[in-house]
Amino acid sequence: MAKPTSKTPSKQTNQTTITPLNPHSKPARTTVQSGGEMGRRSEEKEERRKDAIPKKLVLIDAHAILHRAYHALPQFTNSRGEPTGGLYGLSTMLIKIIGTFKPDYIVAAYDLPKPTFRHEAYKAYKDGRAKADDALVSQMIRSREIFDVFNIPIYDKEGFEADDILGTIVQQLTTNNQQPTTKDEKKTKSKIENRKLKIPEVDVIIASGDMDTLQLVDGKRVQVFTLKKGINDTILYDEEAVKARFGFGPELLPDFKGLRGDPSDNIKGIPGIGEKTATELILKFGLIEDIYKTLKKGEEKLLEKGIKKRIVELLKGGKEEAEFSKVLATIRRDVPMVFEFPRKLWCDSIDLPKAEALFSDLEFRQLISRLADTVKRVQQGGGEDEVERGTESEDEEPQKDGEGEKKDARKKASEDSPAQASLTDALASAGIPPQDLQETSMALWLINSNLTSPTIEDVLAYAKTQDFTVARALIFAELKARSSEQVFEEIEKPLLPVVEKMNATGVRIDVPFLQELSKEYHIELRAREKKIWADAGVEFNINSPKQLGEVLFVKMGLRVARQKKTAGGALSTKESELEKLREVHPIIGTILEYREFQKLLSTYIDNIPGMVSSSGRLHARFLQAGTTTGRMGSQNPNLQNIPVQSTLGRRIRNAFVAKEGSKLVSIDYSQIELRIAAILSGDKKLVEIFKKGEDVHTAVAAEVFNVTQSQVTKDMRRQAKVINFGMLYGMGVNSLRTALSPSSAEATAGKEGGTVISREEAQTYYDEYFADFYELAGFLDLIKKTAYENGYTETLFGRRRYHEALHSHIPYIRGAAERMAINAPIQGTGADIVKLAMVHVDTWLRKEKLENRVSLILQVHDELVYEMEEDLVPSVVPKIRAIMEQVVPKEASRGVPILVEASVGDNWGSMKKI
Repeated sequence: MAKPTSKTPSKQTNQTTITPLNPHSKPARTTVQSGGEMGRRSEEKEERRKDAIPKKLVLIDAHAILHRAYHALPQFTNSRGEPTGGLYGLSTMLIKIIGTFKPDYIVAAYDLPKPTFRHEAYKAYKDGRAKADDALVSQMIRSREIFDVFNIPIYDKEGFEADDILGTIVQQLTTNNQQPTTKDEKKTKSKIENRKLKIPEVDVIIASGDMDTLQLVDGKRVQVFTLKKGINDTILYDEEAVKARFGFGPELLPDFKGLRGDPSDNIKGIPGIGEKTATELILKFGLIEDIYKTLKKGEEKLLEKGIKKRIVELLKGGKEEAEFSKVLATIRRDVPMVFEFPRKLWCDSIDLPKAEALFSDLEFRQLISRLADTVKRVQQGGGEDEVERGTESEDEEPQKDGEGEKKDARKKASEDSPAQASLTDALASAGIPPQDLQETSMALWLINSNLTSPTIEDVLAYAKTQDFTVARALIFAELKARSSEQVFEEIEKPLLPVVEKMNATGVRIDVPFLQELSKEYHIELRAREKKIWADAGVEFNINSPKQLGEVLFVKMGLRVARQKKTAGGALSTKESELEKLREVHPIIGTILEYREFQKLLSTYIDNIPGMVSSSGRLHARFLQAGTTTGRMGSQNPNLQNIPVQSTLGRRIRNAFVAKEGSKLVSIDYSQIELRIAAILSGDKKLVEIFKKGEDVHTAVAAEVFNVTQSQVTKDMRRQAKVINFGMLYGMGVNSLRTALSPSSAEATAGKEGGTVISREEAQTYYDEYFADFYELAGFLDLIKKTAYENGYTETLFGRRRYHEALHSHIPYIRGAAERMAINAPIQGTGADIVKLAMVHVDTWLRKEKLENRVSLILQVHDELVYEMEEDLVPSVVPKIRAIMEQVVPKEASRGVPILVEASVGDNWGSMKKI
């Protein structure tokens, strides 16, 4: 057992011994007391009053919460490549627990990686669950550091789960003597008897990531705080809430699982008895033992109570399975362990500086201030936060595969904290110009691109000072030391006012068009919903992964090879997994269409009208330092993610319109990354293709498939396009094979080419490509080699990106870092070109005094969208085109032309090339 750490209170001098009053004694004679004596009596009275109020103890199932957080949140990593998504979720939950309940004491429990007594008794226990990822295991190990810096004692015990430890602690607190219930634990009992620590009256809240601990609920004295759909969606269960949710009390939950089983733990129960029947049996007879006592008296006793003959037969044949399943589902309360009640209040023992240092190391920027604010509020006696109490059904999961939680996490990661706002005010009052803040933030991002959109808090934390002037000087000195001054001075600094103006200008939105599109798409959504129900033969919540999985995989029995499972052991309903089933049954295609309509409606069509300002324009926030690659990002909404590959998605762009008397002009770089690859690598064949003005995908197809360009088919060109971009992103043979094979969707649509590519064929294409373009292959290998040697990669214009994850001990993270390193110089150079184009065009517009007649309104991927007065289009567009095509100096281009395509129209979705 991991011994909890606790410190002995320091000895106090001049202590007053207090003799408890006898309630049956006669009143004492009144005497005149000194002020000091009266004060002491008053303090003693207050202490007794406080002691009479039950303390609050929170027991945390750390394993369950971390496991749930890992699968609910994005796979975040810090700048060193260390996975941190699960740790972020656990930390967020811990801070929420502190702020919500103001606990006096906190204790954590863990599972250990070794088998438990349940595995010994039942080899198939939890067999359906996917093996824990290396990233989850590493976070499970490091998560103990979080509890250490919070001074929260940790308990674990070989052969038992965290649930069993929590159950035993609750049992020992209930008996109030901390006595184990087993007879053969003499050593444990002796240890307990030798301890003299007084245990206060406590109310217990168990914080867990699942519903298993609900069986420990006891009135309002023991409650369970658990997750509904994600880390930020929680619910508190007392005994009444459990009864409202299940129809019976918490003590009968093991019987419920004994009958119904528990698929997440591979507990079988009685096959054929589901949730409804199990509930009926428990409500009518109670315990499993009572059900079989009744059955022993004759099956007519059950039939008289309305139990169907089929269920009676199932019960007859399932007694042993039911009783064994109940044992597996029952939380043990007799783990041989000593629970040492904490000697100090939790809030008096937290090592806040160490906690903040750990969060800083993990790069949980927003959590540092949130933790400090929460702890301060608790220590000052602030009120508890609101907590939802309820009877939420575990089926009700409107978000798919944790997507809602992931969106919440991404949103939180981009929001400014209260601490930042207060620092901004303080710096402004100190006479520090906002421009200095912007520039320093940008410089910090160039030093560490993993620190996207750095806040003032990040600036001060990086410099380890609260003096902004000192921090600014340190950061710019580091910028110079890393040879990144030129990128700052020539690209990022002059771009700041351009982006600020673009954000302020916004884009005009045709709200009535979106409203009509919403009506149309909602009709289509409902039509697909009805078709899905008809194909399934049952109405169900299509947005619930659990219900959808039961319909597809249990009721309909749909299966293909190599289907992935969720952490809970259920077959996944993610889009990538459903694609594998598209040809198995028509319902799959309809479900994917349903999801596309739903996503477009919720993210854009129904959302954007509410974001439009009174002027009729949408002011999305473009983020100059919003990505690790150097490219721009955007949010509220994320315009980078509006689908353009599907007709349904493209129609949304029709809502982005020009104001009266103006036109929208889109100028988009053509095949910019492949042109950059030719420039950086100097590959003669690739350079020559662009010099001749040939279609690069057709030319590459001819090389790879050993045919003339006139013999290249559409499918050959498609495959060459996949190979071209796949190589630039470090794609391996297996990934190339998957990408080259036409999807079921393409096959269904009747697109050319329907043969699945074998691994041998993919290997042949891979080898042919690099044999033909061997200088490009050598360049990509050199990038990886120098990234390992120097720790960074560099673009044509000198932008550096550091890759600390190359030295990760986790293979898949190291592999991902290698792929990022290979692509970084190419993608980063593309970012530099687009940003320089924005700066150069803006400079020319101001020089020509056209800045009020031509406005940059959107930057998406390699595309710039301008709103300009209609009469200026013929003269201004050619000039902007020329500026954008001349961003790369001729002497650096190796003769490879940088080309753009220009289009004009009344809206972003319907444009004609010019």
